[in-house]
Amino acid sequence: MAEDAAPHVLLVCYPGQGNINPMLRFAKRIAAKGLLVTCSASSIVRDKLAAASGVSAGGAGVPVGRGRVRFDFLDDHLDDGTELDLHGYLRQLETGGRVALAALLRRHAEAGRPVACVVGNPFLPWVTDVAADTGVPAAVMWVQSCAVFSIYFHFAHGLAVFPREDGGDARLTLPGLPAMSFADVPSFLIPSHPYKVFGDMIQDQFRNMGKASWVFVNSFAELERDVFAALPAVTPRPPQLIPVGPLFGGQDDGEAVRGDLIKAADGCVAWLDAQTPRSVVYASLGSVVTLSAEAVAEMAHGLASAGRPFLWVVRPDTQPMLPEGFVLGGRGMVVPWSPQDRVLAHPTVACFLTHCGWNSTLETVAAGVPVVAFPQWGDQCTDAKFLVDELGIGVHLRAPLRREAVREAVDAVTAGPEANAMRANARSWSGAARGAVAPGGSSDRHVQAFVDEVSRRARGRQAEEAPAV
Repeated sequence: MAEDAAPHVLLVCYPGQGNINPMLRFAKRIAAKGLLVTCSASSIVRDKLAAASGVSAGGAGVPVGRGRVRFDFLDDHLDDGTELDLHGYLRQLETGGRVALAALLRRHAEAGRPVACVVGNPFLPWVTDVAADTGVPAAVMWVQSCAVFSIYFHFAHGLAVFPREDGGDARLTLPGLPAMSFADVPSFLIPSHPYKVFGDMIQDQFRNMGKASWVFVNSFAELERDVFAALPAVTPRPPQLIPVGPLFGGQDDGEAVRGDLIKAADGCVAWLDAQTPRSVVYASLGSVVTLSAEAVAEMAHGLASAGRPFLWVVRPDTQPMLPEGFVLGGRGMVVPWSPQDRVLAHPTVACFLTHCGWNSTLETVAAGVPVVAFPQWGDQCTDAKFLVDELGIGVHLRAPLRREAVREAVDAVTAGPEANAMRANARSWSGAARGAVAPGGSSDRHVQAFVDEVSRRARGRQAEEAPAV
């Protein structure tokens, strides 16, 4: 489909790795079905994201399936070198972003490629406002689980009594969800949490979500069937959630248009190739979680003593915390970043020691790899409960971190009495995940329905604007 004839969708993403990955993957999925997709984010990640994706900003982009993916960043001046604290950063992101997004929409219209739909995400609630103000249909991409959406929705509307920090054994019971303790609830809802501002931003999205024509969720119907079924009966009624996931790597177009802001280390896959099947412990706590020096040392000694080869992602800012004299001895590999989708799909990986971020959760589900769940904050707490207690594909690793606990958790998930059952459950969920995004699968049908609707609306608008004969 020619670029000038393809309906144009603009994706505006919060400039964090955990938001960029699913948004780019969604961009590729809808582009593959015939749309022109422009991916946008704050100027603060312009250079890194353009370099990681291999796509120059402002150009025609690259072909993906029957459509194209291109980049065009917001001129919000966050790349001017000014040092801001978190609250200042978020304020500037909104104030500069509102003006820049409105200008970007005007530029696209003047260039002859008007935007047919703007897709934002929960950390940018103002994107929906700008779209509504300019008369462009909007969508929201929920980048966490449907279960976490339900928890936030009930909290924002005061529909349930939530466990308190001093609440002892109190449990939260919501429709379609298992009973949850204080430790299982997203920590951004805790008043004392240092990053509670992120929880406040997500709740802001609920206040204007009614302006969105579509609310997508990076999940799939089979994974969260009960909560998807229960939400429509809640009063006030939530927006309809449309599952379009799992949005994991390797779909549609292989390596095209990647968004890793940290360069993946060379040699990861070659090193895995040299290991025996189902032997490697893969450990990664994502792009944001930071451990104390003591916890890093305990993790290091725990992995080294587990008796298995391990591939451990330790970001550059954390590597100085590795214990002095820590020697890998040929059994382990420490890297600053990895191509995680390829790592988890590798046949030599036995388990994944993970912080349980939702992207990592879906990637390990899609790959069929059991987990050692070590959540830190936010939705990771809820994701860990589901991985271990509901899906049955792993074990918990509790804080404070101790080397003996690391070793015991790895042993339990790889060779313990329940290891075979966990592996079988993981394989089963992998089949369900891949089936959902396969042609004709549950999520694929939802994506196609969105593409069809955007195309229909775009054709209708073109017909209205066409000069009378």
